[in-house]
Amino acid sequence: MALRWRYQGVHGGQTPGPDITFGDQTDAEEWLSLEWQNLLEDGVATVTLLDEESVIYGPMSLRP
Repeated sequence: MALRWRYQGVHGGQTPGPDITFGDQTDAEEWLSLEWQNLLEDGVATVTLLDEESVIYGPMSLRP
């Protein structure tokens, strides 16, 4: 299992973000809970959790 986040901007297109992979969903979600505000400030509006190219869930808004 190689989980990663896909980042989308305000218009729904993919936008750059940290290229980090996680061994499990808990690790990915813990990282996001620490980094979501930085991502939002960098122009990321929504994220989708992927396992390789399969969607686990999302898109999920980062806006409060």
